Order: sequence, then C-alpha cells, then structure tokens
Amino acid sequence: MSRRGERPSTGVARVSFVWRLRVAMVVGLVMTSVVGAVVVFCLATLVIPLPIEDDDGLAMVNLVTVSIVVPLLIVIGIVCGLQITRPALRWVRQDRPPSDDEKRAVLNTPRRFFVLHAVLWGSATVFFATFNAFVSVQLGVTVLQIVGLAGIVTSSVAYLVSERLTRPLAGRALASGIPSDIRVRSIANRTMFAWLLGTGVVVWGIGAVGLASLVRRDDVTVVQLSVTMLVLGVIGFVVGGFTIYVAARASSDPVRVLRLSFARVGDGDLDVRSPINDGTEIGLLQAGFNEMVDGLHEREQLRDLFGRHVGSDVARAAMAGGVQLGGEARDVVVLFVDVIGSTTLATERPPEEVVSLLNRFFTVVIEVVHDHDGWINKFEGDAALAIWNAPVEIDDPEAKALTAARVMAARLSGEVPELSAAIGVSGGRAVAGNVGAAERYEYTVIGDPVNEAARLTVHAKQFPAHVVTNAELLAAAGEEADHWQEVEPFVARGRSEATRVETPQG
Repeated sequence: MSRRGERPSTGVARVSFVWRLRVAMVVGLVMTSVVGAVVVFCLATLVIPLPIEDDDGLAMVNLVTVSIVVPLLIVIGIVCGLQITRPALRWVRQDRPPSDDEKRAVLNTPRRFFVLHAVLWGSATVFFATFNAFVSVQLGVTVLQIVGLAGIVTSSVAYLVSERLTRPLAGRALASGIPSDIRVRSIANRTMFAWLLGTGVVVWGIGAVGLASLVRRDDVTVVQLSVTMLVLGVIGFVVGGFTIYVAARASSDPVRVLRLSFARVGDGDLDVRSPINDGTEIGLLQAGFNEMVDGLHEREQLRDLFGRHVGSDVARAAMAGGVQLGGEARDVVVLFVDVIGSTTLATERPPEEVVSLLNRFFTVVIEVVHDHDGWINKFEGDAALAIWNAPVEIDDPEAKALTAARVMAARLSGEVPELSAAIGVSGGRAVAGNVGAAERYEYTVIGDPVNEAARLTVHAKQFPAHVVTNAELLAAAGEEADHWQEVEPFVARGRSEATRVETPQG
C-alpha cells in the first residue's frame, strides 16, 4: 500500500486513541459520582443517624432536589472534564510532539480532576447542608458531614482513576523528556488519597456516629452499633483494599520495570529504555534512568572508537589512570609489516580495488596481532606497526611476537594472495608514552627496535617467507625458536656492524 494510503489509517488510530481516552475519562467521572452517591446512601441510612424523626415529606423534597442537582452537577463535570482533557490531547490529534506546556497539562490532569470533583462536591455539600439546616441545624451539620465525606471519597477516587487512565498518554508525552519547571506529584500524595479512602472514611464514620450520639443523647442499640460497625468494616475492607491495591500497583509496576531494566544494563544491554509514564518522582527516576543509559551508551561508543584508534590496551590504561604526557623506558618487541610493491599496486588497479585489498590485508594483520596479545600502534599507509609489552606488560612477548610473524605470513599468503608483504621483528629498550599536546596526543613507541624492524622488512623481501627477525630474540622465545633458522647476517642501513638474523624454516 502506498504512503498515501497509510496516513489515513494512522490518523484513524490517532483519533481512536483520543476518543477512547476521552470516553474513558467521562465514564470514570460519572462512575466516581455514582460511587459518591452510594457512599452518601450508606452513610445516611446505615451509619450516621439523621437527627429527625421519619419525615416522608422532607425525604421526598430531598429526593427531588437530588434528582435535579446531581444530574446538573454531572453535566457540568462532564463539560469541565472534557475541557481539562482538551489541551492534554491537542498534540495527539495534530500528530506532533507536545510542547512543555502540553506535557505539564497531561501530568496535571489527575490533579485538575481532583480539584474539579472537590469543587462540585463541595458545592453540593454546602447546598444540601444549607437546605436541610432550615429544618434543623443538627440535620444540616449531619448532612454536611455525610455529603462532605462522600465528596472526599469521590475526589480521591477521581484522582486515582484519572491517574491510571492518563498513564498511556503520559508515556507518549514524556517520551521526549520531562518538561522544565514541573510540579512533580508526590508518591506520598497518592498514598494519602488511598489512605483517605481506605482508612479515613472508616475513622470519620466512627467519629461521626459518636458525635451524633453525643449531640442527640439517644441510647444506641446493639443492632444500630452492629450495623454501623459492619458497614464501616465492609467499606474499609473493600474500598480500602481496592484503593491501596491501585496505589501500590501505580508505584510498584514502574519500579519493577526499572528493576528489570537495571538488570539488563548490568548484563551489558545498553539499548534498553524505560517508558516514562508516571508523573510522580518515579517519572523523574524513569527519565534519569534513560539519561543514564544514554550516557553509558555514548561512553561505550567513545571507548570503542577510542580503542579502535589507539588500541584497547591503551584505551583501558588511559581510562584507568588518566592521560599524562610523557613516557617511560620499556623492553618491547616490535613487528613491522609492509606491502611489497605498493606503488605499482596503486597505479595499476582502480582505487576501489586497492582499498578493498588493503582492508583485507589489515584485517588479517589486526586479527593475528590481537590473537597473540599484541596491539597495533599505528598504520602508515600500506604498513602497520605492532607492539608487544607496552603499554601493559605480558608474559613471553618474544615468543608471541615471533609466532604472530609466522602465522601472519602464512595467512596473508593464503587469504590475500594478490598482495605480498614483508615482515620484520625486533626488540629491545624503547621509550613508550604519550607524545603531543594536552588537547591532542598519541601513544607511541620510539627507539632503535622500531627503526630496526622497519629496516628488516627491506631485507625480508629476499627470503621465501618474507619474514626476518633479529636473532637475539630467539634466546627468549622458548620452543618457538625451533621454527626459525639463522641466515647470513646483514648490515642494516645506517649501521656499521652486521646484524644476526633468522627466518622461519622451510
């Protein structure tokens, strides 16, 4: 299907998401109001005794008033609720990243729904308390307690429900980061709302019953006391258990995801990211986790890039002890490998083919050096310099370097037959360290072994294996010396005395 055909389906899914969320918020608003009405009924009929004798006329007037006022408040609440969700959903409908103001609108939605319900139920509390106070002041106070308590319950439920419903939206909004100057919701607030529903309602109900009994000075029967305790116990057990469960899951779910994400990072997976879908301090923790992983990923990339340029051993040494200009005298073994006839190669072959051949050539060189505990100090056009025993000391550097020279020659002959390469191996005292300036430096090895290894490559071209080493290295090479044979000494350029050399056998 073409892109033109794909966009409507994306738009349909986006609109569907918006409407599903708005419908869920409206349904949640109505259901919380129903919860409040149920609480009012239970408190008025079963828990808090009304300070009046049975009065069917007054009950009918209250019932008619409730049937008018409550639907009106619900309609007002729905309209205001839709207005609350409008700025929080505008960026979703327009299919664009949210601004900081729109992110804050999403995160403030549960708080605004709480305030909306508190205002509506507060207005209903004042209205019904005043209305009934004209009949009896005690009745007005009792109604104030009943409706006010129901308002607290409803507002708290609205907060918890809206927080849960807006979690997918918050995840989308915060995927690009947490806005600045945000009032972060506290986990303590979430817990306090759960406490109000689970414990506060029960405690207030007990206090209201006791207060009503003291004011009226009536004898409380065992049946009334039993019914009151039963109703309050059910409310505390059912409603309290549900709200505590919702609040606990709201905090434990993202924490569990974070714990699993930390475990994956500990196992070396730096591609893991935590969804940011919580407006409390947990959301900041989720964002901080993602920033931490981004930093680790960037650090790992820099370390890998640094290691590729200077060698993994040099990179580890620099990260462990810092970068200091200067050097030290060390006993090293040096291997120099150079392509024979590189000038002709560059002039007779296309550039793409030359680069491809050199890449195959250096692949073999790097693999062999690393397999034998050496490191590539530098590339020089079509040549490479490998070092053993610097920057970190290793066991048997002579044997490992000489073995690498033999293996490298054999592999280059078999895997890159289009090229011929000469290899020279030398060893001795050299200066190894960081050379350059503070803002730009290079770890290098300077000394006679490096110069001699480069000159030995020139002499190595006359032997079948194209490999020559200073014979003095064989004394410390152990069993590796059995694979070499001494040939006629030669006088290297710039020297007056002949150098004893050896080449691999047959």
